[in-house]
Amino acid sequence: MKSSQIKQLLPRVFQAAAAPHTPLDALLHAMEALHAPAEERLAAIEAVFNAHSAPDGQLAYLARWVDLDRFFPAAVAQGRAGQAADALSTGNGRLRELIAAAAYLSQWRGTLPGLQLFLETATGLRGFSIEERVIEQGRARPYHIRVTAPAAGARDRSLIASIIEQEKPAHVTFELVFA
Repeated sequence: MKSSQIKQLLPRVFQAAAAPHTPLDALLHAMEALHAPAEERLAAIEAVFNAHSAPDGQLAYLARWVDLDRFFPAAVAQGRAGQAADALSTGNGRLRELIAAAAYLSQWRGTLPGLQLFLETATGLRGFSIEERVIEQGRARPYHIRVTAPAAGARDRSLIASIIEQEKPAHVTFELVFA
């Protein structure tokens, strides 16, 4: 806030007394200088909450904010986004993509298209398929899905299984296979 703007907030008697080169004028300039760092930070506040531009140290907070900490609770709870990103095997880029897509993905939670989109976003791999009608011993197995993941996803087996467990419909069982 500029000293002239601060001056406008003062009662009229003080505004009249704040002539140039007076103690009150010097105080208003000091207030302007004290406000400057906070105002600069606030001017760019959207960058702190944007998953793509937030500092790496802010990612753990953002992940917790959009309920992604359930996939790597220890790392996010301790504010270590790097470990959460390591769980994705691709670094902070995947974590940033998940955070950015979290609101959209939550709309699809519990659906098979939502599960497929979540898996693709989390791993960066395409080619997941979900089979709703699993035939075992000549009969369809009720309330069971088979998720076929790309072979490259094997390194993320535990993360993929965790995502399926939490994003599938609650009453459904699953099996995970790699192509």
